[in-house]
Amino acid sequence: MNTFTPVLDMDSGKALYLQLYEYIRREISSGRLPKGTRLPSLRGLAASLKISITTVSLAYSQLLVEGYIASREKSGYFVDITGEKIPSAAYSAPVISSVEQREKQEVPRYTDPALFDFVKWKKCLNFVFNEHAELLTMEANPQGEEALRIQICRYLYMTRGVVCTPEQVVIAAGTQAITGIACGILLEMGMKTAVYEDPGYLPAVSVLKERGFGLKPVSITENGASIEEIRAADPDVICVSPSIQFPLGTVMPAGRRNELIRYAMGGNKIIIEDDYASELRYFGRPVPPMKSLSEQAPVLYLGSFSSLLFPSLRISYMVLPGVMLPYLGRIMDYHTQTCSKTEQLALAAYIEKGLLQTHVKKLRSLYAQKVNRVCSLIPEIFGDAVGVRSRESGLNILLEIERKADAEVLCRKAQETGIRMVPLSRYRTRKKDEDHPTLIFYYSDIPLDALPEALKRLSEAWAL
Repeated sequence: MNTFTPVLDMDSGKALYLQLYEYIRREISSGRLPKGTRLPSLRGLAASLKISITTVSLAYSQLLVEGYIASREKSGYFVDITGEKIPSAAYSAPVISSVEQREKQEVPRYTDPALFDFVKWKKCLNFVFNEHAELLTMEANPQGEEALRIQICRYLYMTRGVVCTPEQVVIAAGTQAITGIACGILLEMGMKTAVYEDPGYLPAVSVLKERGFGLKPVSITENGASIEEIRAADPDVICVSPSIQFPLGTVMPAGRRNELIRYAMGGNKIIIEDDYASELRYFGRPVPPMKSLSEQAPVLYLGSFSSLLFPSLRISYMVLPGVMLPYLGRIMDYHTQTCSKTEQLALAAYIEKGLLQTHVKKLRSLYAQKVNRVCSLIPEIFGDAVGVRSRESGLNILLEIERKADAEVLCRKAQETGIRMVPLSRYRTRKKDEDHPTLIFYYSDIPLDALPEALKRLSEAWAL
C-alpha cells in the first residue's frame, strides 16, 4: 500500500471529509496513487489523522460514487482508475491560477459552470456573517439549523405538496450520511430487512448493508419498482425512487404508489422515498411524491440540494413520518452535525429570498434544451449505432450501444474526451452478460453550444 499523508486544515471553513476527498482524488488523478493501490482502512486512517471514522467514510463514499475507488468485500478499498492527465475538451473553462482549481478541471465537471449565480450565493453568505455572526459561535444543531428546516418545509409544500413540520426534518452532509441516521432509527424500531431497486443508487444501499440489514433486490419495470417482488420479499423497509428512478428514469404511476402505501400501512413497514432530483423533470407535469399523497403514510422522504445547486454543497435532508419521531431524540444524542452551519444558514436565506425557485426554473429550461439537443445529435452523429432512452428528467440519459462493445472501454474513451459516462452495469447487483451495453451519459456539465463538438469527439474516439 502506498503511503500518503493528507494535511487537513482543522480551522478551515471547509468540511474535513471534503478536504480528505479532494486530497485523495488529486493523488489518484496525478498518478501518485496507481490503479490497484489499497487505501488505508476507515478505522486506520481515522486513527492516524485523529478524525472520526464517519469523516473518512464520507470521503471514501464520494470517491466510490465518482468511480475513483472500488470496494472489495473483506479486502478494503482500492484505486479503480489509472491516474493520468485527462485532456481538456474544447469546452473546458478558462485556466485559473490556483493549482488546486486547475487539477479540478482535469476531471469532467458535474454542472454547467455558467448556470449557478455564485454572486447571489455570496450575498447570502455575507448576510450570515454580517447579520447573524453570533450564531456561528455556537455548535451546530445535530438535527440541522432550525432556520433551514423551516425553509425546507415551506419549499416542499410550495413545490412538492409535502406537508411537514421542522421537527420532522433532519439535515446531514450527503445522502449516505442521512441514510445512516435513518438506519439508526429503523434499527431502534426493530426493523431488520429491506428491499432496494436493481439497478439503483448503490451507495445508499451500502449503508443499509453496513448497518446489518438483510437486503433483497427488486426489478424495475416500466412502472417503477416491482410491487409483486416487494410483496414476495415481505421486507420491513422498502427503498424506492418513484418520481425519477435512478438510473433508468422510470416513473411509478399514482395507482401503484397508492397500492404500495396501502401495503406498507397494512404491514407496519416503512417506505424510504428518494426524491433526489424530482425538480428536474423537463416535459409534462411534475410528478407528486408519495409523501404528498397521505400525511399518515409511513414514508420517509429523502431530498438533496447538491444536484440543484452545486455538488460541493453537501446538504441532504429527510422528512420523517410520525411513527419514527419518538425514536429521533435518542439517535440524535449520538450524532454531531456534519454540514457546515454557515452553509445551512446561507441556504436558508437563499430559499427564503426565492432564489432557489428562480434557479430551478432556469436550470429546468437549460437542461431541457440540452436533452433535446443531445437527442437530435445522437442519430445525426452516430447513426443507428447508438440509441437514446430515458430523456424526461434527471441529470443523465441512457445510451444503448447497438454494436458489440465493452462498456468499460467505451466509458474510458469518453472520459478521455472530457465526457462523464458510466456503465449501467455498475448500478446492478445482479450482474448479467450484455454484448450491447447501456451507458449512463451525464450531459449536464457540457455547455449547450459545446454539445455538437463534444459528441463528434466522442464519435471519433469510439469509432463504432
